[in-house]
Amino acid sequence: MKTVPLIICVVLGLSILTGCNGAAAKKDLLSVDFQKGQVLRYKFVSSRNISVNWSQTKGDAQQGKSKVDKSSESMELVVSYEPVEVDPYGLTNLKATCESVKVKRTSHDGRQVTQSDAIESLTGKTFTFNVGPTGKIYDYSQLKDLILEAGKKAFRPDSRQGKVKEPDMIDDFIATQWFLWDSVSSMEKVTEGVSAGKTWKSELSVPTSMVLRKARDVTYTLEEIQQTEKGRLAVIKSSYFLAGSVPPGWPMPYPDGSFQMSGTFGFLRNYKVLDLQGQGEELFNIDAGRTEQYTQKYQMNMEASLLLALGVNPLITVEQTLTMQLLDSPVLQKERKVGTVGN
Repeated sequence: MKTVPLIICVVLGLSILTGCNGAAAKKDLLSVDFQKGQVLRYKFVSSRNISVNWSQTKGDAQQGKSKVDKSSESMELVVSYEPVEVDPYGLTNLKATCESVKVKRTSHDGRQVTQSDAIESLTGKTFTFNVGPTGKIYDYSQLKDLILEAGKKAFRPDSRQGKVKEPDMIDDFIATQWFLWDSVSSMEKVTEGVSAGKTWKSELSVPTSMVLRKARDVTYTLEEIQQTEKGRLAVIKSSYFLAGSVPPGWPMPYPDGSFQMSGTFGFLRNYKVLDLQGQGEELFNIDAGRTEQYTQKYQMNMEASLLLALGVNPLITVEQTLTMQLLDSPVLQKERKVGTVGN
């Protein structure tokens, strides 16, 4: 059964004692829980298919009169989270270990790219951070250090002809690790609990193949609560649209100063996002206090220009998918209390 922080228990008691007349509607508490000695292992996958339409005009693109280059890239990441110090009433200290990082990339002609990715250098690396019962992460310092470490490795060692950055999927690593438990931590008034139909908002990052800082506006909706053998699963739907700005504090993996990108995106400039839309779903185990899995999908349409003014404005379509899946399901500790709130 679920361990509930002391302050939440007090709120629950007051809510029950001062509830409405008659049968009170019950709400569920979504909080993150950890057990000492219980290591959770997750597999994260971030993949995208990219189409670059080299049309002279948008009309030509719609009529299929231009060449379209298609490429793809994906990152598979396995991370284990080990509770070092557990405080059910405050902050839990977690040690995260990047057990494996693998990147696959195909070029526009369909060939497999064999060059290693800077993010693969984080295999075996660890970082620690603190998380509260609401899923809010505190102290990103060690994660920031890892991101900067990978960012330095993305550049060619020979800089005599200027700084050149190779393709990398560091943004994808950030998208998976910086926003852990966002669906829970972004809720307001968590002690009031939630029921089917509840909606709330947040922001998530937009990983890209080019250096482009963008964010997604997210609307979460608790669609239903399913009774399963693993426990009660909250089915949380999400929808995505382009955000107007990027919140301050999100990490930038590359050092200050100008540099050149290699490959196709080194020849393009002035990226303009025309549209971004998508949807997702997460299964959050209420009784265990953890995410079981999630899937996020969206399509982003962009326009760019060439380094040399040739009157061509390529149209870029990115189909992005991010998934997370719990690999090991530890046995739930028995007799853990589950909190409910009465209106």
